[in-house]
Parts: sequence; C-alpha cells; structure tokens
Amino acid sequence: MKYGTFLCRLILLACMAAHAQVASHAPTRFQQPNPSPAAPSNTAEMNKPVVRVNGSVLTEIDLTREEYTIFPYARQHGGLPKDLAPQIRAGAMKMIIFEELVYQEALRRKMAVSPAKMQRSEAEFRKQFATPEEFNAVLQTEFHGSQQLLEEKIRRSMLIDAFLQTEIETKCAVTPAEVKAYYDKNPARFRHPETYTFQTISILPPANATPDQLKEDRVRAQKALVAAKAAQTSVAFGLLAEKISDDDYRVMMGQHKPVAVDQLAPPVLQAFHLMKTGEVSGLIQLDQAYTIVHLQEHVPAGVTKFDTVKVQLAKELKETKRNQLRSALDQKLRKEAKIEEM
Repeated sequence: MKYGTFLCRLILLACMAAHAQVASHAPTRFQQPNPSPAAPSNTAEMNKPVVRVNGSVLTEIDLTREEYTIFPYARQHGGLPKDLAPQIRAGAMKMIIFEELVYQEALRRKMAVSPAKMQRSEAEFRKQFATPEEFNAVLQTEFHGSQQLLEEKIRRSMLIDAFLQTEIETKCAVTPAEVKAYYDKNPARFRHPETYTFQTISILPPANATPDQLKEDRVRAQKALVAAKAAQTSVAFGLLAEKISDDDYRVMMGQHKPVAVDQLAPPVLQAFHLMKTGEVSGLIQLDQAYTIVHLQEHVPAGVTKFDTVKVQLAKELKETKRNQLRSALDQKLRKEAKIEEM
C-alpha cells in the first residue's frame, strides 16, 4: 500500500457527511449515494464504536471511511458489492487498527508536526470545498463544530504518514544491483514463448444453421474479405471489425492480446507462417465459421531483455519489500496491544 494519502480519508467521509445533511447545497463531486442498507445513515450510527485499541475507541465512521478507501467505486455504485462487502469490511477493520497502533507508537516516540506543516495541511483540506458554507457544514457534521477536533484529526493523519515514511518508505527502496540480481536469479520468469498479436473479423454461423444460411455466410465472409483487404491500417481494420464481425473481439476493434503459438488454431497459425507484419490473411475456415486476421506483430520465443523490464521490476520488488515491512510492523505493534472488536 502507498502512504501519504491519509488526509484524503478525512475528505472522503466529510463528503459523505455533507451529502447526508446538506445535500441540496453540495456540488456533484461531493454527493455520496447511500453506501448500503447496513451503512451508517445518521450521526448516532456513524459514532457507534466498532473496536477498542489500547483503550482508544474507533467508530463506524472510521471503518466506513476505510471501506470507501479500499473500494472507492462504492460512491458511484450505491455501496459495496454484496459479495465483496465482508472481505472489504474485514480488510478495513485490520487497516484502521493498524493505523491506530501506528498513531499510538508515533505519540510514544514523541513525534510532532510543525505549525507550518499543520497550516499547509489544513489549507489543503479546506480547498476541497467550493464555499465556506460547505466547509462549515462538514465541520458541524463530522467534527461537531470543533476546529480543534479537525486539527487533531489532521495532526493524527500526518503523524501516521510521517511514521510510515520513516519505518517503511525509507526502508523499502530497491537498488539497481538488487533488481539485476533478481533478474539473473529468475531466468525462467523472463522467458517468453513465440507469440502473435493480431486483429480478427469473424463470420459465425447461427446455431443449427441451414444449408442456405451457410451459403449466405460464405457470401458475407467473401465481402468482408474484400473490405478487410482494402483496410490500410489497424484502425481501419478495427472499425470494420466493429461494424461487421460476429466474434466478441469486435467491441475491442477486433484486437487480441499477444497469443502464444500453442494457443492458436492450426489453420490460423499456418496462415501466420505465410504472412508479413501488416498483412491481412485470406478467408480462414474453422469448422463452419470464417475468420480474417490482420497480423500486427510476431515475437519469436526468447528472453525479455533486462533493460525492457528493469523499471517495472524495480516497482514490483519495492512493493514486495513495502508489504513485508508493513506486515512485520503490524505484527510487532499488535504483539503487546489490547484489541477488542465490538
């Protein structure tokens, strides 16, 4: 997980509170649909305790904020998807406990936020609101009208961020030498099979097609071939596929991702062996169906070069190290903690 976004969570639930009580005055970007039948819909429910961490109580609003961070599309789709809601809620619970433990440890270490940083963060928070009235409405609903409580929430977020920056982000860096060493030690991962990238236009017969229907399909396929041969570019071929192709790839302009040779039908592979990049095949018959392929790229089997993958590989290795550090920190903080879910 990437850090540095905890202040956004304040903004997210502030938006939810604004919708619940002053929706008629809120711009569209802040309007939140009712998350789910079980989601908090009033102040009493939102303040309901859900977990106690070393005596500090976290509420339904903290949990809901994290749920919407994990699944931000909930705001557009009327709440969490029912089949994923239990897993999302469980993950959100773990995260708010983790953040509270981090916050408590930051306080124990006497970490602090400078006044200048506090001012900048509060200004950033205020910028999310179109008018002073909108900000004041959220201050009333989420922070009980208390500027001090708002500042405490912002300070808490910043301390969590600073702690994680020190304990995780500064420690999860990956050196070029580490990336190269991983590449050299895992050659199998970077071998790739022979692949073809292409577009298709397919003419598919209806179920239980009659002889007359099959003849009509043959005529339609021949007309499609003439039009496909006239297409000079991938875009032109794709637009034609959208218009006349019967296969599911038509919605993607006939585009297929790279396909390994062992996944190709023998007649298609045989056609590719006779084609150059950019060429359009003749009619390829597959049982009672016809397809036309536009060859875009042929990549022989081989090993992906280090320079091609090093940037993405560095990101992957850094994320792996970040997750390992976070997990170890979580276990360490939980070891002596008293956690009571309600």
